[in-house]
Amino acid sequence: MSDGFVEKSGLKVAKELAEFIEAEALPGTGVEADHFWYAFSQLAHESGPENQALLDHRESLQQQIDEWHIRHRNQPHDHEAYKAFLTEIGYLLPEGGAFEIETSNTDPEIAEVPGPQLVVPITNARYALNAANARWGSLYDAFYGTDATDGVAPSGAYDKGRGARVVAKARVFLDEAFPLEGASHADARRYHISGGALLVDDTPLLDPAKFIGYSGHPKAPDAVLLRNNGLHVELVFDRAHPIGSRDQAGLADVRLEAAVSAIMDCEDSVACVDADDKVLAYRNWLGLMKGDLEDTFKKGDETVSRSLNPDKVFTAPDGSEDSVKGRALMLVRNVGHLMTNPAILDREGNEVFEGLMDAMITSLIAKHDLIKTSGPRNSVNGSVYVVKPKMHGPDEVAFADATFTKVEEALGLPQNTVKLGIMDEERRTSVNLKECIRAARHRVAFINTGFLDRTGDEIHTSMEAGPFSRKDWIKRKSWITAYENRNVDIGLECGLSGKAQIGKGMWAMPDQMAAMLEAKIEHPKAGANCAWVPSPTAATLHALHYHRVNVFGVQEKLKTTGRRAHVDGLLDIPQATYRKWSKDQIRREVENNAQGILGYVVRWIDQGVGCSKVPDINDVGLMEDRATCRISAQHIANWLHHGVISKDEAAEIMRKMAEVVDGQNAGDPRYRPMAPGFDGIAFHAACDLVFDGRVQPSGYTEPVLHRRRLELKASA
Repeated sequence: MSDGFVEKSGLKVAKELAEFIEAEALPGTGVEADHFWYAFSQLAHESGPENQALLDHRESLQQQIDEWHIRHRNQPHDHEAYKAFLTEIGYLLPEGGAFEIETSNTDPEIAEVPGPQLVVPITNARYALNAANARWGSLYDAFYGTDATDGVAPSGAYDKGRGARVVAKARVFLDEAFPLEGASHADARRYHISGGALLVDDTPLLDPAKFIGYSGHPKAPDAVLLRNNGLHVELVFDRAHPIGSRDQAGLADVRLEAAVSAIMDCEDSVACVDADDKVLAYRNWLGLMKGDLEDTFKKGDETVSRSLNPDKVFTAPDGSEDSVKGRALMLVRNVGHLMTNPAILDREGNEVFEGLMDAMITSLIAKHDLIKTSGPRNSVNGSVYVVKPKMHGPDEVAFADATFTKVEEALGLPQNTVKLGIMDEERRTSVNLKECIRAARHRVAFINTGFLDRTGDEIHTSMEAGPFSRKDWIKRKSWITAYENRNVDIGLECGLSGKAQIGKGMWAMPDQMAAMLEAKIEHPKAGANCAWVPSPTAATLHALHYHRVNVFGVQEKLKTTGRRAHVDGLLDIPQATYRKWSKDQIRREVENNAQGILGYVVRWIDQGVGCSKVPDINDVGLMEDRATCRISAQHIANWLHHGVISKDEAAEIMRKMAEVVDGQNAGDPRYRPMAPGFDGIAFHAACDLVFDGRVQPSGYTEPVLHRRRLELKASA
């Protein structure tokens, strides 16, 4: 076909995508091309209308909620009347009886091993490989190279004093996690194996079962493997190493099992708007599943290559050979139900829903891992892990469940091979969480809170109720605590402990590791057996928290306490109750939001970067993705709608902050300044998110970003 598409079973498929599927993704899976396209055409044409009906229902509910708030805007908020109204329209559903999930064949990283979880854009092969290999991280490097030890890491030559303090901190950790009988690792001169037991000098571990194995000679091992709370720690010995040569025991490094799982993201952290982008994402996922993904890049004057790490082989205490995985268990985050993509058109010429594309194609690709007979495996238990974001309520979860049942049938996979991660980030999912889990009880592999998207949806859902508090104050409102606690409580009620992950959200400040060490221990203390981190180094440091907190012990205690929060808490709208803001306070709030939006959007539109560390208004680097952009855009849109700030004032602030963002990016040779013309596509996209934010579906940023990115690509 002359328009860049080929006909496939009633579908028009972009040539580059069709070629990738047939030449790269299908071979070796046992699925024939004709069968694949026929099955996908059926999925697109049968499930597409169901998908659209769910989106129409979202919009209908939102319109009814808007109308209710408009009718009651000048009256004191009546919580009980509001709750009754939400029940009447089917937004708030009855909660059914007790049940437990029936998910089977989940891998240990999902069911048994609490630990950090990375989220990484799948379109960047280097980042994806780094995330997969972040299963193991150097504690020495993490302490030395961040502010976790005595402030900002030094540049230049090695600082011996700082190095000594790092080694001392690592020895304190070893004493906490692997105590000795009446001795300290700080005084150790020799680690050796005798009679199948680890001795430190002549002292055994207080709990000998924490010794898992070693490599090298038992009298002078190259490495010793320990385990605490399910997580491994590797002590690396090398007296020729710059660190080991100065250590009395020859200890050159302490390596922690860190990111036990990693989400390869096709959604929030990428900018995939057409067939070229989707092929890049799918090809990297294919390389990860086949195990042959590689990337070569320049680092300073060196050329560096990355590939997937092998498993670690060691000698067990009984003398047998054993191994531990060298890579994180990889999940893939699909696109939600909203977006379509021009890479595939249906028989009517309409774009196919991108979530259906991802379901079919990422599952097909994952089959390469499932059918392996040798070499490293992603899932040792024969499962595929798909994270499904931005679902609103049980009907949408049920639709995802039914979609994957059709995908499994099409690809010749046993039913429930695909496990589902439910993001609890939209209010209709939060208030109906138990029924959402029930809707996919045979395949639920995790539930995870997402504060930023959850707040963005909160603002959009209650847009007509009145002006919201400033963002920092929203975080202090009672609904946030209710949301986080209820997510854990319902997860435990539904039997996720020991079968699935109960997760917590992202630490958004990758340069502030000292603060993360102070704050993020609250996640395992809350009963979450995974939590998101922004980098491999952050994963290594966050792993310390899971050594200090026995998450399953916490979960057992929580099971006996009952729910700590109820749906009433979730429906407490975080409106501004005290509105005597000064003009300076209002302006500062809007400037902060505008700067974050512009700093993120300009890279998304101009460079196709879906997630990046963006300096905030105070030049603090923050991880920005579509969730952070959504909350900032919805917040300004809310204040505009209720007259807290005028459109002219907001427009002037957008121009001012564009100049600030230009200055922050002055050192980037690929950056295109927005000022002084303010006529570029990126600047217009940022303004669209603000000035048209109130009418975007659920307040999402994707429709604007995709449209404007496609516009830029077309103009280029």
